[in-house]
Amino acid sequence: MPRHIKITLERRGVSCVAELLDKDAPRTCEAVWRALPQGGDIYHAKYARNEVYTMVERFAAEEPGLENPTVTPIPGDVVYFSFNGGMLDRRFKEEKGIDALPGVIDLAIFYGRNNLLLNGDVGWVPGNVYATIVEGLEPMAEACNDVWRSGSVGERLVYQRYER
Repeated sequence: MPRHIKITLERRGVSCVAELLDKDAPRTCEAVWRALPQGGDIYHAKYARNEVYTMVERFAAEEPGLENPTVTPIPGDVVYFSFNGGMLDRRFKEEKGIDALPGVIDLAIFYGRNNLLLNGDVGWVPGNVYATIVEGLEPMAEACNDVWRSGSVGERLVYQRYER
């Protein structure tokens, strides 16, 4: 039976449901599932395009490594990134309050087309696609676009288990 997660923009009161891709990314799915709930301040991507994400402390006993990777996520992709502390810019880490951590996990959703995971400082940044949004993508996309237009201050992106 497929496992599902609910992803919510708390302040905007919008949620979507994503199905875990256990066959394609089993290690990532299991790591995320065991660590739920997770959440934090939301950020809108600067370079990747139609992406919102939150950064949380590392939670897996062992990092899953690359599986089902992409650098061209499509609408509805739910993606896991693991960043070592040295990969992130000092100002970026300070701005997000993660400068004391040895590394972080970036939990992201992609809500529109034409995304490219290319960072000018480090090059290609592949992420693990571990879930796909199966319900509520359209209202979530509208809310994510509002994060882009209106700002992210005070908004949280929260991931939790969802039982059907």
